[in-house]
Amino acid sequence: MPFNETCRMEERVRMLSDYDSGNWSVSELCRRYGVCRDTFYAWRSRRDSGVSDWFVDRSHAPQHCPHRTAEGLKEEIVAMRQRFPDLGPRKLLAKLSRQAPEIVWPAASTIGDILKGAGLVSPVKRRRRPIDQRRPYAAVTAVNDEWSTDFKGWFRTTDQQRIDPLTITDGHSRFLIDVRIVAPTIEGAIPVFTEAFRVYGLPLAIRCDNGAPFGSRGAGGLTRLSAWWLKLGVEPHFINPASPQENGRHERMHRTLKAHTSRPPAASAAEQQDRFDAFRWYYNHERPHEALEQQLPAEFYEPSQRPMPVQAEDPWYDADHQVRRIRNSGEIKWKGGLVFISEALIGELVGIAELETGDYVVRFCDLDIGLIDRRGRFSRFAPPRPGLREPAEPAATQNLSTIIPVQNVDHQPG
Repeated sequence: MPFNETCRMEERVRMLSDYDSGNWSVSELCRRYGVCRDTFYAWRSRRDSGVSDWFVDRSHAPQHCPHRTAEGLKEEIVAMRQRFPDLGPRKLLAKLSRQAPEIVWPAASTIGDILKGAGLVSPVKRRRRPIDQRRPYAAVTAVNDEWSTDFKGWFRTTDQQRIDPLTITDGHSRFLIDVRIVAPTIEGAIPVFTEAFRVYGLPLAIRCDNGAPFGSRGAGGLTRLSAWWLKLGVEPHFINPASPQENGRHERMHRTLKAHTSRPPAASAAEQQDRFDAFRWYYNHERPHEALEQQLPAEFYEPSQRPMPVQAEDPWYDADHQVRRIRNSGEIKWKGGLVFISEALIGELVGIAELETGDYVVRFCDLDIGLIDRRGRFSRFAPPRPGLREPAEPAATQNLSTIIPVQNVDHQPG
């Protein structure tokens, strides 16, 4: 028992003992012990009632509360939490309201108190909130405006097989399109995207990081995978290096995926894939989402109206472009010599347009990937990252002939 509480109880016993001695009046005792007359009479009445622990503090909770949650509702709330142990009060309220809309369920804060009273809430150390920064990603206003993709961090199953899950989500509806165990390579990723495009159609863009297999340090930041996206009419949106917060919606999904499927890991890769498939159904069709006002991603998502073509056509360029097909060496024939462009674009057509300065801009599909100067040297362009981070003081913009302004240039040759 706390020390202060023990002292208070001893004072009450002494106060009534002094009163019984007849040496003190009630007013003098009240001044001596620092209580009012009503308090004195209350403790005297409690002692005279014959209760053995009359000097102990009693609960101040009301004996009757007309707004108290019925025991039946509490049991249903606890049962739902036990069925979905990862869901918090707001998501539980959404699921309960969906399951029984005719019932007036308690507020999310009350549900939290019920879970805490049932011992279903683990205390979490509060962290200091970081300073918010400007949202780095562009607004997504409709389904299939932008998908997000990444490889979740690898881990091993209990039989020591390495697991590299490739994940794809829709940025607007948060719909989890796929979670697939594949090699973290271009060859491993292309079949997954092929199947996703066939089932759900083509998005307008895909947000990804700048590393393999999605991005590179080559011309335009392209790999064979992102170059294939461009040919299909899907624009790659590269985040800045070491900036996973710029794909924060997708990274938050990874946190839930990890908690559900890899703690602990499965016994084998096949069993782990079964967990991923079950999680995908749960995430899309059962788990309410905060960003959707506790609705389900499957209720918001619908396939794209742009079907995947049977074969990706070569890009078309304006008449003022010279067209070259990149050789197996990554080079093109240019003014009697060879100029290296990119190994990621081997076999692809690029368009080359002359600038007023006498230099030539090289374009693949709608993306400017580099510049050939008058001496025949190629300087690659850095990957475009519009709307993510303000560039440094820009150099004087060169005037292009019938094409959009050139993006930032990485002046390292080759």
